[in-house]
Amino acid sequence: MHPARINELVALDHQHVWHPFTPMRQWRESNPLIIESGDGDCLIDAHGNRYIDGVSSIWCNVHGHRVRQIDQAIRDQLDRIAHTTMLGLTHEPAVDLARRLCNLAPGHLNKVFYSDAGATAVEIAFKMAVGYWHHTGQPQRNRFIGIRGAYHGDTTGSMSVGYDETFHRPFKSMVFETDFVPAPDPFHTHRPPEDTTDRRWALEHPDHCAAIKDHALQALDQHLSKCADRTAAIVVEPLVQGAAGLIVHPPGYLADVADLARRHHTLLIADEVATGFGRTGAMFAADHEHVAPDILCLGKGLTGGYLPLAATLATDTIEQAFTGEIHEHRTLYHGHTYTGNPLACAAALASLDLFESTNLIEHVNRKAELLAQHLNPLRDASRFPYVGDVRQRGLMAGIELTIPGTDGATGFDPSRRWGADICRACRDRGIIIRPLGNVIVLMPPLAIRDENLIYLTDTVVSVIADYPFE
Repeated sequence: MHPARINELVALDHQHVWHPFTPMRQWRESNPLIIESGDGDCLIDAHGNRYIDGVSSIWCNVHGHRVRQIDQAIRDQLDRIAHTTMLGLTHEPAVDLARRLCNLAPGHLNKVFYSDAGATAVEIAFKMAVGYWHHTGQPQRNRFIGIRGAYHGDTTGSMSVGYDETFHRPFKSMVFETDFVPAPDPFHTHRPPEDTTDRRWALEHPDHCAAIKDHALQALDQHLSKCADRTAAIVVEPLVQGAAGLIVHPPGYLADVADLARRHHTLLIADEVATGFGRTGAMFAADHEHVAPDILCLGKGLTGGYLPLAATLATDTIEQAFTGEIHEHRTLYHGHTYTGNPLACAAALASLDLFESTNLIEHVNRKAELLAQHLNPLRDASRFPYVGDVRQRGLMAGIELTIPGTDGATGFDPSRRWGADICRACRDRGIIIRPLGNVIVLMPPLAIRDENLIYLTDTVVSVIADYPFE
């Protein structure tokens, strides 16, 4: 790209574009990176520099950029029609994709409601849950149970069940009340024995991790024992709470939550917007613990990271509660203009084909072992005293930075901006990643090449080793 055009774009961006999750004053004082193209697991800027896409273009890219099969599927669909409504009509890509998703999904999820983003998939799930109870004679069941620290999106309903004080404080008056229960988070809730100051004691002490899990489950059970008759659903991010800082739940927690939901006759909503489509080493995170939710929310990787598309899957039982005579007013009156967009559905179908033809899940598990191997040096507290925790599930990893001698709940000073500084230094070495506060997030495309995965991880380790924390 010509330098004059680059300068023009920067000036116009600063003048007109309001970026998501971006402090705009600081942004306008910066010289932003302009991405011009992509190639496999890399992004290419306007100067021709290549960067490993270490955050999968915000957790959504699966097979890489400019993948021939997905590109061609979109072109072929474009030759037919780019968009048609699903209000009163249907089309081949949406029908075929719904069938494929239902065949892949855990349990008996046999109905698909399309939307265009993960947050809208969650909003639809809420309407399904509340509407189900309303139509089956229990309209008082209109509250949700959320896991503390969860994140489900930034629309009003999704904010309500994933309330984050930093993100959502100005909008607190807009959200509805949610019943929050503790997350099973060993690092941020542990208290080491008096004879040690090692913050990692809890992570290496299985009895402690089991105790944290049991405490979280007991709190949920106690709440349901008192309030199940007013609860519409439990909402959970299976296995990993992403935006909370890649909090990995102890084994068995999800299965136990599902058991409690069944025991108390309430619905279970699984938000797999971030964890779905192979990210954790199974097609869906719930598959690891053989959990079949009543409602499943999908997005991000659904189209391979190409186009905006989301889906909310439900059981026949839930959908049937919305069927009846017109005068009964049972219809789910919800929809979006681009619901089930044909181009996006075509991309999603091509992405699912690639999962099969490349045995991608098998490769994800192998690459997850490679990632763990190259993250392992960070677990040495004598070499990396400011690394409090390293968390990983599949190709999702979080490196939490803390002040030595403190625990995960109190060991970070946000004014120091360690995470942002380290990610900026990684960019200078050809890597694009974004932190979550003091947590360095690594979430590359599932199809990342081994050599690039090694370079990504080793570079992050090297930058942390060289960073002047004092």
